[in-house]
Amino acid sequence: MADIVLGGVTISEDLQWTDEFGDGSDLIGHDQRVTITGALVIQASAQQAGRKMTLQGRMDGDSGFGALTRAQINALRALAAVAGAVYSITLADGRVFSVVFRRSDGPAVEASPIKHIQPAEDADLYFPTIRLLMV
Repeated sequence: MADIVLGGVTISEDLQWTDEFGDGSDLIGHDQRVTITGALVIQASAQQAGRKMTLQGRMDGDSGFGALTRAQINALRALAAVAGAVYSITLADGRVFSVVFRRSDGPAVEASPIKHIQPAEDADLYFPTIRLLMV
């Protein structure tokens, strides 16, 4: 296994793609209506883009996974700050996707410190949530 690389930033291979098989993961748009005559009309089509990719690290019982350093979080936030930028992401298994940062359901990059320490240093560890959208 290899690390994940997002827009040139190397991050932990242990991040979990939480919505890989979730709602909308099949990229089929589906709409259904009942007409005035009572007939059911179903329209379905393949979407070309728009699949969600949420990468997350967290505590699981007594251990955690997918922690990133504060420096990595800041590097990701700098990528997310570029409006409209499209980035390449290479997952640990070698799959490559084109993505943009997603903000429709929370911040593009969110992170919680594993242990609150002041002053914060670049090596401090955080559990991230990285919200992306495939384009």
